[in-house]
Amino acid sequence: MKCILNFQQQDTTTTTMSEHKPEQKAVLDRYMKLPIPDNKCQAMYIWIDGTGEHLRAKTRTLNFIPKSPTELPIWNFDGSSTGQAEGSNSDVYLHPVAIYKDPFRLGDNKLVLCETYKHNKKPTGTNHRYRCVDAMKRAADQHPWFGMEQEYTLLDIDNHPLGWPKNGFPGPQGPYYCGVGSNKVYGRDVVEAHYRACLYAGINISGENAEVMPAQWEFQVGPCEGITMGDDLWMARYLLHRVSEDFGVVVSLDPKPIPGDWNGAGMHTNFSTTGMRDPNGITDIEKAIDKLSRHHIRHIKAYDPKEGKDNERRLTGLHETSSIHDFSAGVANRGCSIRIPRGVAEDKQGYLEDRRPSSNADPYMVSEVLVRTICLDE
Repeated sequence: MKCILNFQQQDTTTTTMSEHKPEQKAVLDRYMKLPIPDNKCQAMYIWIDGTGEHLRAKTRTLNFIPKSPTELPIWNFDGSSTGQAEGSNSDVYLHPVAIYKDPFRLGDNKLVLCETYKHNKKPTGTNHRYRCVDAMKRAADQHPWFGMEQEYTLLDIDNHPLGWPKNGFPGPQGPYYCGVGSNKVYGRDVVEAHYRACLYAGINISGENAEVMPAQWEFQVGPCEGITMGDDLWMARYLLHRVSEDFGVVVSLDPKPIPGDWNGAGMHTNFSTTGMRDPNGITDIEKAIDKLSRHHIRHIKAYDPKEGKDNERRLTGLHETSSIHDFSAGVANRGCSIRIPRGVAEDKQGYLEDRRPSSNADPYMVSEVLVRTICLDE
C-alpha cells in the first residue's frame, strides 16, 4: 500500500522533454546537415565518473581523422565536478583507449572511450580498466571470451517506470517477457534505435529482448575477447543513455528498481576459455565452477559498485536469482549462481553463465575477477 501511495503523491504535471522534441529535432537536423571542413572531425571523449556507474562526455575538434586511439591526444577535465578530484587540485587526465564511429554526428566524427588518471599519473579510484588489461594480457593464451546480458529499466522523465499506471501498478509478471503489443511492451522505439546505433558504432551487440518486468529490457554484447568486452559494454551503455535523451526517457541500471514481487535487473555474464570450447570442455567448465565456489565473497564484492550492497536487494533467491549468501551451480537452473546451459551439458563443451553480476556492475571488474579466479588461479 505504501508503494501505491508514494506513486499517488508524485507530481504528474511534469512536462517531458519528448513533448517538444519533434520541432527541436527538425531545427537541429538543419544544422547537423551542414558540411564541416575536410580533415576535421568532432571527437566525443567519454569516461566513467566517480560513482563507478555513470558516464560523462565532452567534445573537441581534431584536425585529422583518427584511425586508432593511440593517435588521439590526452585531454583533461575538472575532476572536482565528477567526484574524482579535490577542487584545489582538480585536473584529471583522459587517456583514449578505444574509438568508435559516432551514430549521432555521423560522417568522420568519433566516440572515444577513455581511462582516467590523477595528477600524479596514477589511475583514479574508478579506473578499473587498467587492472583488467593486465589480467587479460596474462591470460591471453587461454583466449577468454565473454558475453554480457545488460538488463535495464526505462523510466519517464519523472522516474516512474515507462508505461506503468501513474497511480498504481500494471498486471502481474507473465505476459511481458519477449512480449508483443502496446499493452505488454513499453519503449520499443528506444530499444530499436539503440540497437542500430550500436551496430553503426562498431559494437559487437548480439541481440535484445523485452524482459520479465514491464518497461525492463535487455541487450547482449559478445562474444568479445579480453578487454574488448568492457570497452564495448561501456560504450553500449553510453549509447543507451544518449539515445534515451532523444526520446525524453531515462535509463535506470538499478538492480532492483521496484521493490516487491518484480524481477530485478542483472548483467548475466557468459564466460569461456579455449579449453571449455574444445571437445570435452565440460571438464574445464567443472574445474572453473569449483574455483568460483571458493571465491564467492570476492566475486560478490566485485559484482556491483557498492561491494554487494546493491545486489543484496536483488539476489534474494526469488525472481530467478540465487541467494547472495550461498554459492550454487546447476544445469539450466536460473536460480543458481552459475548456470550450465542445457545445450552445453549435452554437447560437453561451451561456456558457463555467471548470474550474479548486477545490472550496474562494472564490466571491467566482472571480467577481470573471472579471469583472475579461473585462468590465473589467483
